[in-house]
Amino acid sequence: MYRFAKAALNLSGQSARQVALRQKSDLSPEFHAKYGPPLLIAGATFCTAVWAYVSTSTGIAWNLSPVGKVQPKPWQEE
Repeated sequence: MYRFAKAALNLSGQSARQVALRQKSDLSPEFHAKYGPPLLIAGATFCTAVWAYVSTSTGIAWNLSPVGKVQPKPWQEE
């Protein structure tokens, strides 16, 4: 572990360039400009549709707040 930490902290110019080359993305900015908004809209639509189905059709009890639904029992005098 010591060797790894020492090597990680001792980045020379050559190793920094190697890391930068490995981290370079193959996707160009045009890809994001072209497909980004449609993918975002499709993902949001899919997420909304799944949650709408789950919340309305599956019959899950959501344990909503009982405030206003639970009434105290009437007082009984003996």
